[in-house]
Amino acid sequence: MPRKIYVHCLFLTPFVGLDEKVGNQRQLMDRGKKRRCLRFTGRKFISSSLLVLTLWILVLVTLRYQPIPEPLPTPVKDHTPVQTIYKYNISCSAVYDTDPVELGKTLIIRRKHIVEDVDESLINLTSNCPSFLKSRGYDKVCVSEEERDFPIAYSLVVHKSAWMVERLIKALYSPNNIYCIHYDQKSSVPFISAIEGLVNCLPNVFIASKQESVYYASISRLKADLNCLSDLLEADVKWRYVINLCGQDFPLKSNIELVAELKNLKGENMLETSQPTKYKSGRFTFHYELKDVNYEYKKLPIKTEQKKDPPPHDIKMYSGNAYFVLSREFIEHLNSSPVVKDFLAWSEDTYSPDEHFWATLVRLPGVPGEVPRSHPDITDLMSKTRLVKWKYLEKHFYPPCTGSHMRGVCIFGAAELNWLLNYGHWFANKFDTKVDPIIIQCLEEKLEEKRQLFQSVSQLSCSKN
Repeated sequence: MPRKIYVHCLFLTPFVGLDEKVGNQRQLMDRGKKRRCLRFTGRKFISSSLLVLTLWILVLVTLRYQPIPEPLPTPVKDHTPVQTIYKYNISCSAVYDTDPVELGKTLIIRRKHIVEDVDESLINLTSNCPSFLKSRGYDKVCVSEEERDFPIAYSLVVHKSAWMVERLIKALYSPNNIYCIHYDQKSSVPFISAIEGLVNCLPNVFIASKQESVYYASISRLKADLNCLSDLLEADVKWRYVINLCGQDFPLKSNIELVAELKNLKGENMLETSQPTKYKSGRFTFHYELKDVNYEYKKLPIKTEQKKDPPPHDIKMYSGNAYFVLSREFIEHLNSSPVVKDFLAWSEDTYSPDEHFWATLVRLPGVPGEVPRSHPDITDLMSKTRLVKWKYLEKHFYPPCTGSHMRGVCIFGAAELNWLLNYGHWFANKFDTKVDPIIIQCLEEKLEEKRQLFQSVSQLSCSKN
């Protein structure tokens, strides 16, 4: 009977703190009993104690050195009382520095943890404009005297992803700028409702008075921009330059930086304009018809064997892309020029007319901000309007795409953050939060850092609006 009591005591005490063990023994045993316990066990005491001590050490070592898997980066909401966009637990400074561990986390997010920001949540948020403005930081936008004196106009041709449109505007936002949104007539009802809610909350953002059903590579894409340009000329804001954007563009510079860059143009226009290749010439040498197709675009201009007449007014053709930075004086001239009107009508049945329309018009002799025909080609890498990575030029002119490709164009990944911000362009294309949401989040963060830095050194000339 005593043996059972003493053995029980031996197995209990190693799992109790030393002070507690001694305290309990003093309460339960007198010193004589304790000595008898030790004498009784003898070698068995030593053997049992070593066994228990060994097991206890093994438990401690296991707990100390057992690898605990790091939780995967998961999206967390903005710390605001209302639902806005998702934020991911990532260090953008580390991504900018191309830290391999942080870039690895972005890949995990891309594979498993992308959370889509749906149009309906923007509808709900913009139903309460004060809450929307506060939660998205519009109430903290700071404007300098230079920005107030140099308003910029924007033409946005969009058709999906209302939150991406909002984030694009927010990244460029200044109360003295003006923003025209043209949405595709074929856009979904939730998307249109979200855009209408956005416009309702921002007084300097409006919807184009006329909407087109936009089809890829057709005249409708060009007309969408022209509709906005016409409305912008009628607006009260006397903007100095206009920049056109689409829903997959994003700025690489803050508004104050863009103002400084535009001032340096001194009334000149900036866009790609080059002698057309034989392949590009075929786009406006033959008549094209918009026809139904059984894939992504639904309708597409299809080449016919019918040759077109030469351009009106002996206009010399140039090619470029759809993106431009144009002065107000140039747009006013276009709006009233019969030559431009005839050229637009001639371009109706060409393929992707927006890629030759602007490039050709800026070369017309005498237009405001003219690019002389004697001037050499201006490529997309020379013009700072848009930084685009073409798959066939990767490794030759720029590093490989780390996102994915669509129609031969890179959809940027987070690993390109540093390259994008240091190349020198004003905007880049393409971005898609369904491919890589981190690159957009980090661009927003870097642009906000620039804004705050400017505000900290320019408080005397900076007032909130």
